[in-house]
Amino acid sequence: MVGLDLVAPAIRFYAVNTVNKICYCILYRFAYNEPSESGRQLILCDMIQNKKIEKRGRPRAYDPQVALTRAMDAFWKNGYAGTSLDDIAAATKMNRPSLYAAFGDKQQLYLKALGHYWELRFAEIREALASAQPLAKALMDVYEAALSLYFSGYDRARGCFVIGTAVTEAVEVSAIRASLAEGIRAFDAAFEAHFRIAQQKGELKAEADPAVLAVLATATMHTIAIRARAGIPRSELSELARKAINVICG
Repeated sequence: MVGLDLVAPAIRFYAVNTVNKICYCILYRFAYNEPSESGRQLILCDMIQNKKIEKRGRPRAYDPQVALTRAMDAFWKNGYAGTSLDDIAAATKMNRPSLYAAFGDKQQLYLKALGHYWELRFAEIREALASAQPLAKALMDVYEAALSLYFSGYDRARGCFVIGTAVTEAVEVSAIRASLAEGIRAFDAAFEAHFRIAQQKGELKAEADPAVLAVLATATMHTIAIRARAGIPRSELSELARKAINVICG
């Protein structure tokens, strides 16, 4: 019986850089003598193993905007006090530790949801008022956009998120009260700025007070929100908004 005599072991390690990956290659080279009838020497060699190494980032388990919108919907449905962290966890499909890590405690999460709602509403108002339409048409667009939001509940009108949640809590929670006041002032300011431009164009009377009319415009948005939640049909609320616009435009 003839054994194999390993005479020339060698291991080589090298890396090959490519555009998208790094290949680590290990070259094992074994040589041995195997006597044969002809006396020839047989060499076995070159086994190459390539291993692809990919660097992967840890995927985010949630989308912050989606989670915030779902949390807002939970608060919108049940109110601040009536919504538990378990309710929010179920709505966002996140566990409570993940919710806390992403948004803080319940009050902090609510304030973020409230800020998210303000952003949505301000975007709608800015878009409607930025157009070159006549004042009455621009205002009607603002109110119709608001009504679309107020009537966006699955089985019933849900009204305004702010009116339905923040107004109640503002009495006791200073941070919510501050956000509520800031949001109302921002609405008033947006309307007033547009009314001053309209006044310069002759769409409002020279003696009209844009600041007072702005408060009336904001109040109209609030009253249709409350009435929507009280079950008043959208058609009636559209007509109410139209009559308020007639008063504003004089």
